[in-house]
Amino acid sequence: MMKEVIFDPRTKLLIENKYHYDLQDVESPNLFRELFSYEQIPKVSFNHRITPRRMPEHIWITDTTFRDGQQSRAPFTVEQIVHLYKLLAKLGGRNGIVRQSEFFVYSETDRKALHACRDLGLPFPEITTWIRASKKDFALIRELEIEETGILVSCSDYHIFNKLKKTRRQAMEDYLHVVRDAMDMGIRPRCHFEDITRADFYGFVVPFAQALQRLGEQTGIPVKIRCCDTLGLGVCFPGASLPRSVPGIIYGLYHYADVPSEYLEWHGHNDFYRAVSNSANAWLYGCAAVNASLLGIGERTGNCPLEAMAIEYCSLRGGDGGMDLSAITEIAEYFEQEIGYEIPPRTPFVGKDFNVTRAGIHADGLLKDEEIYNIFNTARLLHRPVRVQVDAYSGLAGIAHWIENNMDIPALKNSALVLAVKEKVDALYALGRTTSLSDAELKHMVEETQAELK
Repeated sequence: MMKEVIFDPRTKLLIENKYHYDLQDVESPNLFRELFSYEQIPKVSFNHRITPRRMPEHIWITDTTFRDGQQSRAPFTVEQIVHLYKLLAKLGGRNGIVRQSEFFVYSETDRKALHACRDLGLPFPEITTWIRASKKDFALIRELEIEETGILVSCSDYHIFNKLKKTRRQAMEDYLHVVRDAMDMGIRPRCHFEDITRADFYGFVVPFAQALQRLGEQTGIPVKIRCCDTLGLGVCFPGASLPRSVPGIIYGLYHYADVPSEYLEWHGHNDFYRAVSNSANAWLYGCAAVNASLLGIGERTGNCPLEAMAIEYCSLRGGDGGMDLSAITEIAEYFEQEIGYEIPPRTPFVGKDFNVTRAGIHADGLLKDEEIYNIFNTARLLHRPVRVQVDAYSGLAGIAHWIENNMDIPALKNSALVLAVKEKVDALYALGRTTSLSDAELKHMVEETQAELK
């Protein structure tokens, strides 16, 4: 084919004509054994190709707490789903930064919860679903009057050959048939490209995405693509090669398959501690939506924490977009107090100790200026004031800070009250105590010491 130069209205630059990728219907699966030997930690390879950052004009978060999140724990009750749904709406704010929430529909409880949430009449998050690729399931969605549903379309050869026992062509034709069935029923399909970070990108992912785009153009029903990093294998290192490169996946779907940003969504798992950074980079490289769950709940290591992406949104946009970040604290409290879910205490933004210090030198800094040792104004934004917990290493500053902030008593480090309480604390640890003092213990100790000093 003769090379030509054309003007690209999206980039506003002259570009060489783009290569068209056809389906590569191979006889045996490409399992990328050079990267995934299974007997070793997966390798990250580099080809030093740098893809351009292309942040979309509008970015948002979608939720999967009531779908993928429920696969990791006891099912929520109807009341719990409704309460959390309202908190998602509060967090997303007037502009619907939390744009959609994904529900299961197979149990009576899930359907009741879906109806109850829809009856609230909230504009956001829009309720969507996830179903198996069958006409029976489509009929259920149509009966529920759901406009958009997720459809599983596994795209790695691990799934196509080893799980589905099909060829790539058979899988692609079956997937396209199912998507057409959804469209025939007036349902907006969201195709979940499962295991995309182990898939043959140019041999299957791009040709399949192109076929879906053509189908959308023919029917007038847009097709969304959710890029599912099923095993958390994605990386965002500059110059990393496919299939693991998050920037490469997003750029490739936009540039080669012509999928608009607003129809691209990233769904990452946290198996290698990369869920948040990969989701943020998906935004940076052209994906409008990132899919997450409250507290990151989900199978194995979980999904990307939704509250983390709310904070990332603020960092990248320079504002909250109308979100109410205090809902993050309400969500954490509801999970612990009403649902009985135990949040690890040092979990960022939601753990009970995420902004608590025990070090005396940090407490001394907090007494002088809270900004020295607090990440931002957690009291104003999250309704979580910075706290000090007293143990053997808290020192005079830690005790003074605790007294001032918990008992509203002016307390200088070298005051008689602080010195006397410090002696009692030291005596406890000299006798072998190893745990921090509770607020109730300290309150009693301070009141007792006040009485003794009178």
